[in-house]
Amino acid sequence: MNPAARRWAPRPDTLSARLHQRLQGAVDWLNHRSSPGLARLSAGWRRSLQLRVATTTTLVTGLIVLLIGVFLVDQIGKGVLKAKRDASISQASLGLDAALAEFEGLTPGDLNGIRQAVDQITADPARSTATLGGGDLFTKVVRAADQTVNRQLPVGQPIPDELRRQVDRGVVAVQYAPVRTPSQPGEVRGLIVGQPLNTQAGAFELYYLLPLTAEQKTLGLVQRTVLIAGLALVLLVAAIAALVTRQVVRPVRVAAQTAGRLAGGALSERIKVSGADDIALLGESFNDMANSLQQQIQRLENLSRVQQRFTSDVSHELRTPLTTIRMAAELLYGSRDDFAPELARSVELLTNELDRFESLLADLLEISRYDAGAAHLETEQVDIRGIVERAVVAAQPLAGRHGVELRADLGDEPVVAEVDARRIERVLRNLLGNALDHAEGRPVAVRVGADEVSVAVTVRDEGVGLRPGEAALVFNRFWRGDPSRSRLTGGTGLGLAISLEDVRLHHGWLQAWGARGRGAVFRMTLPRVAGGALDSSPLPLEPPEVLA
Repeated sequence: MNPAARRWAPRPDTLSARLHQRLQGAVDWLNHRSSPGLARLSAGWRRSLQLRVATTTTLVTGLIVLLIGVFLVDQIGKGVLKAKRDASISQASLGLDAALAEFEGLTPGDLNGIRQAVDQITADPARSTATLGGGDLFTKVVRAADQTVNRQLPVGQPIPDELRRQVDRGVVAVQYAPVRTPSQPGEVRGLIVGQPLNTQAGAFELYYLLPLTAEQKTLGLVQRTVLIAGLALVLLVAAIAALVTRQVVRPVRVAAQTAGRLAGGALSERIKVSGADDIALLGESFNDMANSLQQQIQRLENLSRVQQRFTSDVSHELRTPLTTIRMAAELLYGSRDDFAPELARSVELLTNELDRFESLLADLLEISRYDAGAAHLETEQVDIRGIVERAVVAAQPLAGRHGVELRADLGDEPVVAEVDARRIERVLRNLLGNALDHAEGRPVAVRVGADEVSVAVTVRDEGVGLRPGEAALVFNRFWRGDPSRSRLTGGTGLGLAISLEDVRLHHGWLQAWGARGRGAVFRMTLPRVAGGALDSSPLPLEPPEVLA
């Protein structure tokens, strides 16, 4: 994977790691179920390390600021309300003496006097700016324990039953509840302080109704201040994260782009290094690695050219003495009936080995042409079935010597493609020869298939098969799966390698599958039009019983 495109992976035991995992899951979900715009956004999320780091940092910071802001607002609110509560209780205690003075000299039966005293208490909305702060007016309500007396008093604002029950027990009670004030229409959030008022005229209850309007304004101001400060902090952290990440990501992007150009063949590309920090050290290490790779590649290229030249020269130089030896061998072979039996057998062996030597030289010359880039196609529109049929007919004598039944499923419809018939027939002969060598006396099946853009031919044997990992090695030059096995074809070990080069020259695929004891399958897939691209094959590589 390209390091610049690798996903940022924070430690799994951190809050940022869990948040990153949630974000990544959301991005993956959107990628599968969203519109093209969101799909592009999710693709940008996966590719941009800077975007992921800045976004994750911003979200983590925003969450922390939110938690701190909620905590601060809660603590400030509790502090403001506690101060208001304490001041209200103090005010109520101070007002108790004044209320008792109004009832002085009254008896329980003096209803007019009691009513006048209550009116006097409730008609004086005394300010308590020194104690409560803010200058809010508060309202007083007096209730009598005797219901007969109570019905003679002004109704005033209703008092919660729970608060009245607490005051009946003779204690000072406080409760938050909506209240009405002379300065504001309707009800507002407020605080009610109640206390018992025991006079010579009877038992009464005195309630102070204090609005919390000023406190609400204060808390609103605090909330807005915390919100604005939090947003500003989050934006500042996002900008810092983007800036810092850019300083780290930009050299990584440069390294990735340089590595891409190196992979494309521009071996002289290097990273410009400035400074002496860790990024500079990374650049120097990268350049050292690139220098080493360039030297190694150049050394290998020189060695490859020497090897190719040596193979080509030796192959050409051996043809002249081989021709002379061939002429002498044919002369001896024609007169073998006049020789002693052991000499005649030696002449036959000499002729067979010369045939194999000539085949090896031909394969080496073909390989050298591929190495030199001198191989070219001579394409024409042909029916692939005809090429397969010729290859099968040519392989019948070998199949007879092996005792193997050779089956061909060519189909009923023409399978036309632009190919070099000579090279494709050579590929098929090599595949058939390989299959017959390893069939172990079991049938070998050839099948032809096609679709709109490609044609395919499979050659399957049910013999010894391939070990795990050998399917990737069978096309290597001079590779043998089991060198100890006897072979009737006398192969050179280059047939499958040449076949792979022939198929690649057609922009096609040559693939192998095998399992020990279940045989092997070789599949050749070619585009119908010369130079066309392939994305699938009309025939499966694995046998149907394996796919099932």
